[in-house]
Amino acid sequence: MESFSKSYKDAGVDVTAGYKSVELIKSHVARTIIPGVMSSIGGFGGMFAPDVKGMKEPVLVSGTDGVGTKLKIAFLMNKHDTVGIDCVAMCANDVACSGAKPLFFLDYVAVGKNVPEVVEQIVKGVAEGCIQAGCALVGGETAEMPGFYPIDEYDLAGFCVGMGDKEKLIDCSKIKEGDALIGVESSGVHSNGFSLVRKVFNVNSRNLTVYIDELGQTLGESLLTPTRIYVKPILELMNKIDVHAISHITGGGFYENIPRMIEGDLVASIEKSKVPVKPIFNLIQRNGAIPERDMYNTFNMGIGLCIAVAPDKADEAVRILEASGEKAHIIGEMKKGEKGIELC
Repeated sequence: MESFSKSYKDAGVDVTAGYKSVELIKSHVARTIIPGVMSSIGGFGGMFAPDVKGMKEPVLVSGTDGVGTKLKIAFLMNKHDTVGIDCVAMCANDVACSGAKPLFFLDYVAVGKNVPEVVEQIVKGVAEGCIQAGCALVGGETAEMPGFYPIDEYDLAGFCVGMGDKEKLIDCSKIKEGDALIGVESSGVHSNGFSLVRKVFNVNSRNLTVYIDELGQTLGESLLTPTRIYVKPILELMNKIDVHAISHITGGGFYENIPRMIEGDLVASIEKSKVPVKPIFNLIQRNGAIPERDMYNTFNMGIGLCIAVAPDKADEAVRILEASGEKAHIIGEMKKGEKGIELC
């Protein structure tokens, strides 16, 4: 007998819509299958058998995050197929910054009303993010929560697990005075600072569709540009040179994230002239009359990753990253001083 509850549906939860959502997303999930995946979508737990051959001491590395209020832009634009990439990026990039390879991902979608076609678009983006990160989407959850979320809104979060050999993992122990700092360009605002972005632009369905010459696209298109996923370039770089530390520039910008990769009495000296500030950040700063310090303490400013390497490896690191499809620049160096960063 097919599962159906009229009483639950009258309360706002349609279990049959949930079943339809699962059917619609199966083809997207199938695209992410990699060696190690042991279970199909719909079971009670995602199973994965990692390959530990060649590792002396395998270590699991995990990360979890959400998309934040960037989702408000997706609601206003009725575009839901890219925020899943953001969700994967926020988790998988963090895992890769530890020197681990992401293995699998799970998502959590909480909706006010389950519209299967919208859920499909969300998970389509998650699957695309997993493909870019080289990991599998092994499970997830869609929760219909009437009365908790508006019927046309949802929240999206995720969880990523990776693995690396303990002796090859990246922590703060290798970073030292004189290390060069390599900045890898972002694709835009990524998925942080959107509460400020929405306030600055007073975003609504009308102004998001206005074409802005400075951006070369509409405001909404610029803001919804997915977070860049750096997993494969990071792993490629680690295979070729000794990486001392990596910082993923997310919420809190330069001031909060770069110090997280520093140990001891060292300061990250950043040359502002070397930071390729993207037009969207200039627009945000002008429109909101935001002090420079607050900009660098909120946004990535055009740099999604900061990587520390030995100074004699800096040029090679830039070449490797650019060969992997990234735009990279030497933006500063590590100096003696009180732990933190300085912009000069």
